[in-house]
Amino acid sequence: MTDTMDRGLSRRDFATLAAGGAAMAFASGPAAAQSAAPAAPLEPTRLKSAGETLRPEIVGDFGIVAAGRHYACAAATRILLAGGNATDAGVAAVFAAAVTEISHFGFGGEAPTILYDAATKKVSVVNGQGTAPGLATPDKFADVGVIPGNGPNGGTVPAVVDAMALALQTNGTMTLDQVMQPAIELADGFVMYNFLAEVFASQQKATSRYKTAYDTYYPGGKLPKVGEHFRQPNLARTMRAIAAADKAAFARTKDRKAAIQAGRDAFYKGDIARRIGAAMEADGGLMRYEDLANYKGKVEAPATADVFGYTVCKGGFWSQGPALLLALNIAEAAGIAAMQPGSEIYLHTLAESIKLAFDDRNAFFGDPAFAKVPAKGLLSKAYAAERAKLIGPKASLEHRYGDPWAFEGVPRPTPAFTPHMLKRKGGPVADTTAVEVVDRHGNLFSCTPSSGWLLGGAYIAGDTGVPMSNRLTVFDLDPESPNVLVPGKRPRTTLTPSLVIKGDAPFLAIGTPGGDNQDQQIMNVLLRILAFGEPLQASIEAPRINSNHFHGSFAIKKDEPGVLEIEDRVPQAVRDGLTARGHKLDVLGPYGVSTGIVAAGVAPGTGTLRGGADVRRERYAFGW
Repeated sequence: MTDTMDRGLSRRDFATLAAGGAAMAFASGPAAAQSAAPAAPLEPTRLKSAGETLRPEIVGDFGIVAAGRHYACAAATRILLAGGNATDAGVAAVFAAAVTEISHFGFGGEAPTILYDAATKKVSVVNGQGTAPGLATPDKFADVGVIPGNGPNGGTVPAVVDAMALALQTNGTMTLDQVMQPAIELADGFVMYNFLAEVFASQQKATSRYKTAYDTYYPGGKLPKVGEHFRQPNLARTMRAIAAADKAAFARTKDRKAAIQAGRDAFYKGDIARRIGAAMEADGGLMRYEDLANYKGKVEAPATADVFGYTVCKGGFWSQGPALLLALNIAEAAGIAAMQPGSEIYLHTLAESIKLAFDDRNAFFGDPAFAKVPAKGLLSKAYAAERAKLIGPKASLEHRYGDPWAFEGVPRPTPAFTPHMLKRKGGPVADTTAVEVVDRHGNLFSCTPSSGWLLGGAYIAGDTGVPMSNRLTVFDLDPESPNVLVPGKRPRTTLTPSLVIKGDAPFLAIGTPGGDNQDQQIMNVLLRILAFGEPLQASIEAPRINSNHFHGSFAIKKDEPGVLEIEDRVPQAVRDGLTARGHKLDVLGPYGVSTGIVAAGVAPGTGTLRGGADVRRERYAFGW
């Protein structure tokens, strides 16, 4: 810069030079510069990168967090700075989100998680989805024809504390007491932000049905205001009890994993669980103390698919996660890698792959501890190739269920199930958040926490401050469904964290809110990254589609055959072509698809770190 200034250039002149506008003037010396017509100077504030995005891609070599609110990012960053790894930081972010993102997620919800351990190069899934209470059977809901999504009978057993304890025990280095401190401080009071304040205003009437929730979230009947401190003293007390049990056990034993177990058990087997069970029974709910005391999550191997030279890792068939693997396999078999991203044929192939995979999700997926799932057949390349043959030039307006049992190697042991809508109109469904972390060692953490939300009216169990799950509504009531409600069973959750590895090296942790949209939106982004090598943030911001063709997971299981949501940044000619193919387009605004992708991982080639956050939601990424 000193040399530039010595040559008589102002900052404005330097901006022009940096943008290339003055290259000709200096190419042939001062004389040529005097004879050339003067270029209009470019304001420094208007400098634009060729790869500019609405949000910058975050890069660094220490650690990167991508999550919902800034509070979650700050909690995770604090743990990284204290010497924690990606799992420690991710767990801290999940707990912080449970306090500050209660529009989408609360402490009594669920948190499926996938971990990558850089030292062992192992991927582990913490199933993190609660089970149905022991008294929850289909006959309890037969008279209304649908399982409610709110209230004392809306939820599965709270799984967050167990899942985060398992994550820490599996890949963490810190104790529950350490990683819970940011969340406890936030429960003591955080500054209310606009989006959450608007949700509180819209849900005041719905929440008034449940006194404990109303008194917690609307103390004295008053709405929380932006800029005010919002306090949750009962939740803070519950969280402190967990942290104190962990801290006392560690002081006594010096055994980190045993201490974590003690903290976890303080929630599930002690006074907290008894108060939750008593509140549920008093309010007419089906959950009891025994449901919490007997609950135990699991750490398991991921479901995987090798596509475009990468391995994509998902949760098991108790989640919708394998539908992404099936859809990617189908799209790869259909030759999508040879198509132009965003073109008519590309989007048509993407949409049809999603429709085929998610129809199979509804027909065949269920908790493998209770259902016979043709997992091998569903994820086989031969089955994907067979399904890909069904993608013709026109959009299918029918549900086309496959026969993965023919690729399983054994006869089908169960009756065929045909997914269908329910007759009773269901209530509103809410949403989710996501936490993705990468640290300097290459450890990855991906979690999709959800339930315990405000939409439709939160239900809090007694004086615990714990908003309970809303996930029971995802079960089917049809006895032939692999996802039929059974006590102790996990619903086929829509929560679907994702990891991608290259060989055995870390590549990406990615997730999003969005219910049935989650894996569709992850697929929109992953295809651009894996098949075409596009930059992370640009891939997140690229125009998207979302199919409503298949039966949804919530309430009445609605379907809209052929309906395809599409953002209006997709060129009109492409949209016209899709319409001519038979897709029923629902044209949304420029960033209108309901999603909020966040991602963090290791940049190819350099081994440095990168992260990105969607512009479609209030998403944040931070690190260096």
